[in-house]
Amino acid sequence: MNKRSFFGRSVRDIFAAIGPSVLFLVVAVVVVVRFVEPAPPKHLVMTSGSEEGYYSTLAMRYQELLRDEGIDLEIRGSSGSVENLERLNDRDSEVEAGFLQDGLGDPDRSDELESLGGLYYEPLWVFTRKKGLSRFSQLQGMRVAVGAIGGGTFALALNILSLSGVDHSNSRLESIGWKASAEALRKGNVDAALFVATDRDPLIRSLLNDPEIYQMNLDQAEAIKRHLPYLHHLVIPHGAIDLRRNIPAEDTHLIAPTATLLVHNGLHPALVTLLLKAADKIHSEPGLFEERDEFPKNKDYRFPLNSIAASFYKSGMPFWHRYLPFWLATLIERFIFFAIPVFALLLPMIKLVPRIYTWRIRSRIFQRYGELKFLEAQMKPEAGYKEYADYLERLDAIEERVNHMKVPLVYSDLLYILREHIEFVRGRLERMLTNIKKKEEGAANQGLV
Repeated sequence: MNKRSFFGRSVRDIFAAIGPSVLFLVVAVVVVVRFVEPAPPKHLVMTSGSEEGYYSTLAMRYQELLRDEGIDLEIRGSSGSVENLERLNDRDSEVEAGFLQDGLGDPDRSDELESLGGLYYEPLWVFTRKKGLSRFSQLQGMRVAVGAIGGGTFALALNILSLSGVDHSNSRLESIGWKASAEALRKGNVDAALFVATDRDPLIRSLLNDPEIYQMNLDQAEAIKRHLPYLHHLVIPHGAIDLRRNIPAEDTHLIAPTATLLVHNGLHPALVTLLLKAADKIHSEPGLFEERDEFPKNKDYRFPLNSIAASFYKSGMPFWHRYLPFWLATLIERFIFFAIPVFALLLPMIKLVPRIYTWRIRSRIFQRYGELKFLEAQMKPEAGYKEYADYLERLDAIEERVNHMKVPLVYSDLLYILREHIEFVRGRLERMLTNIKKKEEGAANQGLV
């Protein structure tokens, strides 16, 4: 066997040894790719709220942060939380994320929606033209602006007023928007107006600073919270709005749901992480009611918490997303998700490659051993000279094949041992031939005598 054929044989041995591993790798790659998450989309649709509400302002901040990460956030305005929930439940709307006032909706009817947690408190502000009111029941018989239909204010106001015995049968409840409500209150067209908003809202600030408008100090705030567990009891210390003018003049009690961020449970995990990262940056600052880093937090009473959000609140932002750009962190995560199972499955196969290669080399040597053993088994004492001569020719053929075998240097000892065994068998054959020849010659001499 020349050098080229030996090299070709060695290459075939190597490929035969690694072939199963390569095949296994291909199958593993196909399986992993089948189940690995695709790259995150570059476009996300979010439903926000009315132009005069804080949800709209908030959505634009999310839009700016996501744009910096290469994601186009499309904002669709709405009348408020109720319409947001309707859009999220409508798969044809293409909306995958949106703000919602906690306490609204039914998870059993929205089984595809998950929460990313509470973002901030949304107090219910009750302003009246009459001083000293402290209970919702005292609004009975009055003209009350309860917010626009479809908004979170409208839903919460009707719920609490109903619990307090105030409804359309005994009071005049006006379903009008925020600006119209504030204007009607200032002109005396309504006796009270309810708003669900942050303390930073300009409209709320203007009403707090209006000397002819009074904020209701809810002495039943804790009791209302017990009836509606998704609400929180908040207190504004006197002077917290304006120290110089001491606004409010006394500690003022309010009730508040939290604003939450809902997403579809099929939203790409990378986008969920990005939304949480934006939420952490936007809502972690302290406010009138919020401590530093109090939000975002798992304070959603209604909807189940997204699994990635649960991990975020337990362990913080994933490692890669803390220090790397979104696209690079996502790329690394997808590579790890892909590479770890593939290498975990491939490692045992890699360990088998040397064994398979060794088996192929040794099997060629053991094949000659099989031929030698078969020949030796046929060597019977009663056989004649012709049979043993034939045995010797077959042995020469085996030896010739062994002499043309080329094996790696590390296996040369097996080849030399085989040659020793061939010589051992050859010695037996030659002795048997010599003995047979002597017997035949002795028999011939006796015949001549």
